[in-house]
Amino acid sequence: MAQQFSFEFWHSGKAVLDSGDTLRGALKYDMSNDILQVEVDRKLESFTSRKVLYFEIFDETVKRYRSFYSLPYSQGAQYKVPTFFELLEEGKLTVLCRELLEYRTTSSPFYFYGNVNRLVLINKYFILKENGELDEFRGKKNDWLDMMRPKSDDVEKFAKKNRLDFDDKYELGRIISYYNSLFKKN
Repeated sequence: MAQQFSFEFWHSGKAVLDSGDTLRGALKYDMSNDILQVEVDRKLESFTSRKVLYFEIFDETVKRYRSFYSLPYSQGAQYKVPTFFELLEEGKLTVLCRELLEYRTTSSPFYFYGNVNRLVLINKYFILKENGELDEFRGKKNDWLDMMRPKSDDVEKFAKKNRLDFDDKYELGRIISYYNSLFKKN
């Protein structure tokens, strides 16, 4: 059976357009093309990231609410264009992400098949800086911890105690949420 990805499904949710209109219904997103489809009362409409301020869905595949924002970003071009990003965590450290599909080569468990190319979902992370700029994060666990100094020891203990993996998107979200909570005043 082929692997299925969240963006292949319709989700209940809402979209807020740049016109100020809010549409509620079934939503299907395409991050690779920055397009959102919305079905309301059996009427289907498509919007580019230029026309959408944000949208949120309840994703049955992971049993959680997810929020996406259209933010100006330059993907190698000289000028910025509205691009969809999922908000992972917001606070002292605000992290967004984008999903993309990538072929990965793995060894087949059956020697006569050799290597197998599989399509996998990759999450690219971005740090939203205070000035509104987005920086792509290209590091690993230790790079996250470096970013969380001087609280990195507390964060690492929290992650270890709760067996959280920095390479899992939602577990990383819990780690960042904990880090952000260390700065909230009581």
